[in-house]
Amino acid sequence: MGIFTRVRDIISANLNSMLDKAEDPEKMVKLMIREMEDTLVEVKASCAGAMATRKKIQREASSVSVRAGEWGDKAQLAVDKGREDLAREALLEKRRYSERAEILDKEQEQCDSLVEQYQSDIRQLEEKLETAREKQRMLVQRHVHAQHKARAQREMRRVDTADAMARFENFENRIERMEAEADLVNYGKKQSLEDEIEQLNEDEDIEKELEELKSKRSDS
Repeated sequence: MGIFTRVRDIISANLNSMLDKAEDPEKMVKLMIREMEDTLVEVKASCAGAMATRKKIQREASSVSVRAGEWGDKAQLAVDKGREDLAREALLEKRRYSERAEILDKEQEQCDSLVEQYQSDIRQLEEKLETAREKQRMLVQRHVHAQHKARAQREMRRVDTADAMARFENFENRIERMEAEADLVNYGKKQSLEDEIEQLNEDEDIEKELEELKSKRSDS
C-alpha cells in the first residue's frame, strides 16, 4: 500500500466506529497509534525530500535565468558589432536556457503543490494521532476505573460477609450467655427460713398420709 493511500485511509477512518466494533479496543487503538506514528514519520521524510528538491530546482532555475540573460546580452553585442551570425547563435542559446527555465518553473510548481500536500497530510495526521492518543488515555482510565470498581466490590462483599458472620456469632454468643445466666439463677441458692418451715409442713403431711395408709393395711 502506497503512502498516500495509507494517509487517506487513516485520515478518513472513523476511530469511534472502529473501536466500538473491536473485541479489544485498547489493543486496537495501540495498533492504530503505531501505524499513524510510522506513517507520520514517512510523510515527514517525504516532505523533507520534496522541500530539498524544491530548493535544488530554485537554484537551477535562478542559474538558468541568469544564463538566459547573459546570452541575450551577447546577442545584443553581436548585433551591435554587425555579427548577425553570432547574434543568431547567441539567441539560440538564450532560447535553450529560456525553455529550460520554463520546464523548471513547472517542476517547481509541481514540487510546491507536493510540499503543500505533504504539509496538509502532516497536520491532519497529527490531529488524528492526538485524537487516537486521547482515546487511548480514556480507555486506559476506564480500564483502571473498572479494575478499581471490581476490586472495591469484591472487598465490600468480603467485608459484608465477614460483618454478617461477626454479627451472627455475637448474637449466638449473647443467647448462649443468656441461657447460662438463666441456668445459674437458682444454682446454689440457699432456702430461706420460711421455705424450710413450709417444707417441714409438707413433710409432716406426707408422713400423716403414709401412716393412714399403713393403718388401713393393718386393719385389713
